[in-house]
Amino acid sequence: MDSAFDYNQYLIKRQVIALTGILRIYNSQEQLVLFCQQKIFKLKEDIRVYSDELKTRQVLNIQARQILDFSAYYDVIDSNYSTKIGGLRRKGFRSLVQDEWEVFDNQDRPIGILREDSLTQALLRRMLLGSLLPQNYDLLLGEERVADLKQRFNPFRYELDLDFQMDVNRKLDRRLGVAAAILLAIIEGHQHK
Repeated sequence: MDSAFDYNQYLIKRQVIALTGILRIYNSQEQLVLFCQQKIFKLKEDIRVYSDELKTRQVLNIQARQILDFSAYYDVIDSNYSTKIGGLRRKGFRSLVQDEWEVFDNQDRPIGILREDSLTQALLRRMLLGSLLPQNYDLLLGEERVADLKQRFNPFRYELDLDFQMDVNRKLDRRLGVAAAILLAIIEGHQHK
């Protein structure tokens, strides 16, 4: 596994002005560890993650299986070894009220859930407060919380903190957790502009 996935905490920042989703991912020491760019003019979502802004080495590929599907399934592939790590699928209509994603292993077996913090806060965001109430997600494997994803309040740009500190036994593959955060920053972040 690439050393960029060795950290317990990340900060994801989405570039403000860009034709496609461009993200910079920093470790807790504020060092850039990953650069992400969504492919432009693709019918299916195609997100590439690189080791740096020069795109010298691709480390992950996040690719939708379907074209424009409300409940799209995204394969997460380690580009160094061309192996599937797992997958993520947005629960379409359910996510209209409270965002929820299913997490899958490399054999497409469900292993967890990525869920917005609470139904009450989700409804407040959608009906009244919008981006004034930042989103918060928990990533669960079974009943165990293995990651926390918290949107920072910033009226000018989408920023998301990703924290794996509670996953001391590293049950969740960090590459899959980072991919989930990237999808939230690109897909959910566009919805709440």
